[in-house]
Amino acid sequence: MPTKKSRSKKSGTRRYGRAAGKTVASAMRRRKKGTLRSGKAGKGGKVKSRKQAIAIGLSEARKKGAKVPKKKAA
Repeated sequence: MPTKKSRSKKSGTRRYGRAAGKTVASAMRRRKKGTLRSGKAGKGGKVKSRKQAIAIGLSEARKKGAKVPKKKAA
């Protein structure tokens, strides 16, 4: 019976594209500056959490069409 090969990090495929990384970095800078806001059209409150800033950055990257894995179903 053949065994499944697990995907190693050296396989050469990137899970996230460069554009996604730039968008997340931009969101982190906006969080640090205090201008990153949650919710539609910036109507929500200020984002203070690092994890939330990353999630917002990835969401923006998805909307732009960058290479980002799909969200996991809850």
